[in-house]
Amino acid sequence: MKFTKDSVIGEILDANPELAECFFEIGMHCLGCPCSRSETVEQACAAHGADVDALLAKLNG
Repeated sequence: MKFTKDSVIGEILDANPELAECFFEIGMHCLGCPCSRSETVEQACAAHGADVDALLAKLNG
């Protein structure tokens, strides 16, 4: 599965829970929150001031 800016965080974590570490690295420690699980990668990066392309490279690496 290739992740994009429009991928939903909950779906990413359901597919591969180990990828939570990538979100922790950008300061997103609220992955259990229902709101965060429905955000897209792009929304999460905007909220946490992270580079979306860098995060996608890690998620897809």
